[in-house]
Amino acid sequence: MANIILFGPPGSGKGTQAKMLAEKYGLLHISTGDMFRYELSNDTPLGKKAKEYMNKGALVPDEITISMLKNKVRKHQEAKGFILDGFPRTVPQAEALGVLSKEIDMDLDALIALRVEKEEIVKRLLERGKTSGRKDDQDESIILDRIRVYTEETQPVFKYYNEKGKAYNVDGMGGIEEVFGRLCAVVEEL
Repeated sequence: MANIILFGPPGSGKGTQAKMLAEKYGLLHISTGDMFRYELSNDTPLGKKAKEYMNKGALVPDEITISMLKNKVRKHQEAKGFILDGFPRTVPQAEALGVLSKEIDMDLDALIALRVEKEEIVKRLLERGKTSGRKDDQDESIILDRIRVYTEETQPVFKYYNEKGKAYNVDGMGGIEEVFGRLCAVVEEL
């Protein structure tokens, strides 16, 4: 079917939409957060390496994340394709993903970006914070900082894929089903 990156700022609905797309199209949903939790909780060699960095308060190097991703894809070769949620977050990660894609002979078809207004993101995350227990979803100043980091560090990934003719924008405003319909229209054109 397709290999897709679902892209967007925190609170844009990536996780929700990625699960729905994976179910509808038989894609393997790969959430980097879930992947890290699995590796850490199962005390895998990669989980142990990641934990060393995390315990020092350092970022986990891209090569460890890429290795986790490679393991995940190889374990699910029966999948019709994959949908990445939360990766890549930087241009070097996008470049590393390109190398991995060639290595495992699985081309990336598209990066689909959910576009959501900043005020809506803040509203959604504050609402999610009421039930999620996530501290970073309960403080508007932290939310605004996460949006700033996304804009400065992650947004350039869109340009990277756009230059390759693989980036698409989808309006992420509106109800879940409405946004899902827009995403499906793009996926079905791939």
